[in-house]
Amino acid sequence: MKQYLDLYKNELLNNVIPFWEKNSPDNAYGGFFTCLNRQGEVYDTDKYVWLQARQVWMFAIMYDQVEAKKEWLDLAKQGAEFLIMHGRDDNGAFYFSLDQKGSPLIQPYNIFSDCFAAMAFAALNKVEPNESYASLAVNTFENILRRRDNPKGVYNKTFPGTRDLKSFALPMILSNLTLEMESLLDREKVEELVPSVIHEVMEVFYQKESGLILENVNLDGSFSNSHEGRLTSPGHAIEAMWFMLDLSQKYKDEELCQKAITIGLKTLEYGWDKEYGGIYYFLDILGRPSEKLEWNQKLWWVHLETLVFLSKAYAITGNNDCLQWFYKVHEYTWDHFKDPDSAEWFGYLDRYGKIQLPLKGGKWKGCFHVPRGLFQVWKSLEKIQ
Repeated sequence: MKQYLDLYKNELLNNVIPFWEKNSPDNAYGGFFTCLNRQGEVYDTDKYVWLQARQVWMFAIMYDQVEAKKEWLDLAKQGAEFLIMHGRDDNGAFYFSLDQKGSPLIQPYNIFSDCFAAMAFAALNKVEPNESYASLAVNTFENILRRRDNPKGVYNKTFPGTRDLKSFALPMILSNLTLEMESLLDREKVEELVPSVIHEVMEVFYQKESGLILENVNLDGSFSNSHEGRLTSPGHAIEAMWFMLDLSQKYKDEELCQKAITIGLKTLEYGWDKEYGGIYYFLDILGRPSEKLEWNQKLWWVHLETLVFLSKAYAITGNNDCLQWFYKVHEYTWDHFKDPDSAEWFGYLDRYGKIQLPLKGGKWKGCFHVPRGLFQVWKSLEKIQ
């Protein structure tokens, strides 16, 4: 696996991170540009809070776990200070988007702005201890937990009481975020949260009949035979399984490890496009037409998170199915998403593997899934050597 280790490491350090270092900092108003075209030129100056926070986290991690380069720490602090100055409303909730100068554009309807902000400030506090960073991370995390049962709050569009559903996305994120926050939380809080999020991910949203993870279930955990209830997102499920693998290693839970691998491989087999290759974005668990018009697109993050899962699973267990799938997903991902002529990777392909948008960053794609994926695979493969 040495050639793969070197490939992922070099791609991260010599291609992807330099792209964001060079092109994303807004040296006039702070924070980062994420709307970058194929060459790294800014095509829109709006700033999306969860992408700002993800980039803070990424550069803090690079500084902490790769090399203590002052430039990386400075970038993380630049993004953090922009968020401190402009990112929150009066109740401490993080907006979804801001204009270039930091004036709010879209209300804090999306709790994942808060999730990634907490993650960012916790990571930054590890390398640059600061009471304001630590308290902001903890307060934001507590705010997330308070909003847990109604994440959108007043911004929820659904009519209450008719078809109340709960979403997989928040317990999935909390299973990773709790570990990211661990150094700032009371041990009792961690010991209370971890089993509950594992239960949600691996029991409540897991459907035994199909062996797959649902995106939405009724409040009591039962199946909702509706568009939302039948929805499964292979990328979400597989990403969650590498979070479960991390938890299984931390708590020495072999049963959790094996179940995560079983679900991950089942999801990958189900979600793989056997005619054109790649992993579908969304599927209906009963095989019915999806309400998602983008259901058959092939997205960058889905494939990178799958490579993280497969490399971790193989490093932990030596499972040959994980290794063979790693080779297969690696080949598709590097052949289709890596730009052979410019830095960074494409994000959006149609079903047939044709590039739909040549951008390198935008409203949803920033300095996160590509560099985090490359970093995680590199570090997993190091354990095999």
